[in-house]
Amino acid sequence: MSALPITSIGAVLREQTQSRLDQRTAATTRFTASLPYTTADRVEESAARYATRPALYFGEQRWTYAEFNQCVNQVAHALYALGVRKGDVVALAMENRPAFFFAWFGLAKIGAVAAFLNTHVSGKALQHALAVTAARTVVVGEECLQNFSGTELPSDLCCWIWPDAERPADPSHHTLCKLNLQEKVAGAPRENPPAEWRAGLVAGDTAQYIFTSGTTGLPKAAIISHARWLMAGEGMRVVWEIASDDCFYCFLPLYHGAASMSATSTALAAGASLALRRKFSRSEFWNDVRRYRISFAQYVGEICRFLLSSPPGADDKVHTLRKMSGTGLAPETWTQWVERFGPVQIFESWGSTESNTSTLNLENRVGSCGRVPFWEKTNLRLVRYDIENGVHPRDARGFMQLAAVDEPGEAIGQIYDFPDVVAGRFEGYTSAEATEKKILRDVFQKGDAWWSSGDLLRCDADGYCWFVDRIGDTFRWKSENVSTTEVADALSDFPGLDALTIYGVQVPGHEGRAGMAALVLQPGAKFEPARFWSLALERLPRYAAPLFVRIAATADMTGNYKLRKVDLQREAFDATRVQDPLFVRDDALGTYVPINPQSLAKVLGG
Repeated sequence: MSALPITSIGAVLREQTQSRLDQRTAATTRFTASLPYTTADRVEESAARYATRPALYFGEQRWTYAEFNQCVNQVAHALYALGVRKGDVVALAMENRPAFFFAWFGLAKIGAVAAFLNTHVSGKALQHALAVTAARTVVVGEECLQNFSGTELPSDLCCWIWPDAERPADPSHHTLCKLNLQEKVAGAPRENPPAEWRAGLVAGDTAQYIFTSGTTGLPKAAIISHARWLMAGEGMRVVWEIASDDCFYCFLPLYHGAASMSATSTALAAGASLALRRKFSRSEFWNDVRRYRISFAQYVGEICRFLLSSPPGADDKVHTLRKMSGTGLAPETWTQWVERFGPVQIFESWGSTESNTSTLNLENRVGSCGRVPFWEKTNLRLVRYDIENGVHPRDARGFMQLAAVDEPGEAIGQIYDFPDVVAGRFEGYTSAEATEKKILRDVFQKGDAWWSSGDLLRCDADGYCWFVDRIGDTFRWKSENVSTTEVADALSDFPGLDALTIYGVQVPGHEGRAGMAALVLQPGAKFEPARFWSLALERLPRYAAPLFVRIAATADMTGNYKLRKVDLQREAFDATRVQDPLFVRDDALGTYVPINPQSLAKVLGG
């Protein structure tokens, strides 16, 4: 058979991609807002259909779907006996362990709303989380008890503890909790609770609150309906081509959407297994993959580069991992990953927990976060954004303008407001004010409404989308726009690098912001200033190459492995506030030199 011309191959790929996206649409659109089917129904249906299939692995423990459902039922019965009812909001603070699932789905069987709390927050952030969700009851894993002990809690907050044999808390903290929930659960019935407990609940009702990652400021509580959670699972089951013999590796925190929505919902939709780990472990990743015969893993942030930093082994390609999905995989890291660990299919994507639109790379196009085969079939658009002034330019009629091919623009999603249709709906946050701030109005015509992502993407002539940066992370220096993501991608394979954060800092007497890089090196590695200078100037325009370098001891990350920049930007290159080694770029010497008054005066003066 003769080969197709390149243009025809492109057309075939486009049709194939659209076909899979159409299949996803067909699988998800049945979850209308008024459908009397919820998260609890999914759990019970999967338990009946895949009863003897393994549902969950955790260490040496294993639960079949039937056993998993029975544990969920015990929690539902116990909570109901304690007075929890349909519509109540119950917060859940717990690390990745089986009890998280049992408590979460136990609440769903009553029709209560679960508010997932970040396991790292305490003090003001924890007070904020409880306030914006209006939770008056919280199930606290013993491993998180210290967060509550150091926080001034509402006087009417009811705390129930779920013990943790692996991470017991100081006994003095136990006085916070009025009840040991695990003890109540142990003697509860194991059969499905009466459906009447959640009578009247429909797919469009709120299932849970998931907080945004909070890389800047206090996080927002995103509203997730039962339909959105169900649609995530059905849609990914189709496009990822997941079957009941697949096993997901679940090490990202369950309190975020990637693990609780994409992985968990997809596994239950397909009857696949979940291998649960409390936290990501660089040393145990491949051991777990081989131990549980994991076929699918998610990645976020720096995880893939962390794994590449481990010493190569003879068995690097001896594993069952076939597919991965996530965001933020730099092209260089992507290529190195496949070369070292074999032909794993990578589904790089763009979107967020609360977004009403998204993209997904189905074609293994290195570096792309997805392809839009036919724009008329999506509610996604890219509009021009003026980075310097922080506004969307509008035309003579007062409407926004579409970004040109390969021109970075803000990704926005048209908000559909059709009765009973969940697709395209922006469910927003518990705060009406925060919700309104994310809506753009009169974008292309009077009265229309679009979700504002705050992300800059660019799209090429073939419809492939590429993540550029978060609005606010991109900065101007020497009258040029600098993308922190593109700079980080260019430098991510610097020898000995363990983590890299790029950000803009203010420089006295200069307009805009100069680039700064915070490097975390692997144990035993030493910073080679001249080598870093050569790499930066070889791959980047002079204005984009970092002017300053900070050698940090550890990376400042969210619980979901996203790099935080707020404190780094605030401290900048002020040697009176920063104890880490600081360097400034000296192009005359072809290297980075330690920061002192003389080196700063020389570089900035020039």
